[in-house]
Amino acid sequence: MADQTTLSDTVSLTAIRHGFHAAIAQAVDTFGATAPNPSVGCALLDADGRILTVGVHPRVGQPHAEAMALAQARTAGVLDQACVALVTLEPCNHTGRTPPCSEALRNSPVREVWIGAADPNPQAAGGASRLREMPGGKRVVMLAHRPDMADLARDCRALLAPFASRVVRRRPWISVKQALDEHGSMVPPPGQKTFTSPDSLTLAHRLRRATDAIITGVGTVLADRPRFTVRHVPDHDGRTPRLLVVCDRHARLPADWVAEMTEAGFDVISSSDLLSIPAMLAERGVNWAMIEAGPALLAAVTEAGLWDDWLTIHKTAGADRIDLKSRDESPLRLLRENVCSLES
Repeated sequence: MADQTTLSDTVSLTAIRHGFHAAIAQAVDTFGATAPNPSVGCALLDADGRILTVGVHPRVGQPHAEAMALAQARTAGVLDQACVALVTLEPCNHTGRTPPCSEALRNSPVREVWIGAADPNPQAAGGASRLREMPGGKRVVMLAHRPDMADLARDCRALLAPFASRVVRRRPWISVKQALDEHGSMVPPPGQKTFTSPDSLTLAHRLRRATDAIITGVGTVLADRPRFTVRHVPDHDGRTPRLLVVCDRHARLPADWVAEMTEAGFDVISSSDLLSIPAMLAERGVNWAMIEAGPALLAAVTEAGLWDDWLTIHKTAGADRIDLKSRDESPLRLLRENVCSLES
């Protein structure tokens, strides 16, 4: 059953867009909680395009977004009204920790499934084809086949980028966060830990919460004894210890600081080889890592080309200026836009 170019029933493109925006926004809030699984959202619409429910995959071992949305609709007594499912990622087609989402949707009242991005994991791919299979096949629309939905397709790829990086490239998506004062210095004034605005701090801590690992240098540890904990925003409840990798070629890492960070909920790892860190993190199931470090390590990261997106916070006389460079569709862009939408 090929993708069709017209909509069935009475669901409008405006409703499809609204539903996808809701699914993406809620999935963005699960960054940092789902690894090694991806962050995924699923919105169910009725025949008039109203959102019945939005489900997300909360963390590994728990139901996927589609199953969550269907269960929520069943609990609310509106499952029989579900007409369209909007999923940011192709429904899985294999049995892992949870049953296949493609089967859950096939067995639901949903008649039409819109998919934001194909699954890059060969083990789980094939959900779209399974949904189309007759008898009982569903109408399936891929956003990649809809030029009028190109912006939503980009958002879904950005949402998927950390997971896709680990699965396809065998390394996590790596974000650099850097703050510069009015003179281009990274060093806070004496007696201060930072010089950025409260809004910039909130964004920085949302990035910490969204990532599965932090990479820093031993020089930063010796100079500042940083905490690297998530503040200014609530961290994910019940999350597994966040990995903290310290680049330390000469075994200078203080044992008491390591003990403090372990007590604070980190799994601290020392590495003498910067280039080996991405593969090591991928093997540990890390989808998204961030680098918070001083000029020396950032120079090495730049020379090695290890970054995927780079967030620079420039302190100015007025509001901080935020610059974001990215090599591909950036999950950090979604995180930043989500912050703006929550504040508006």
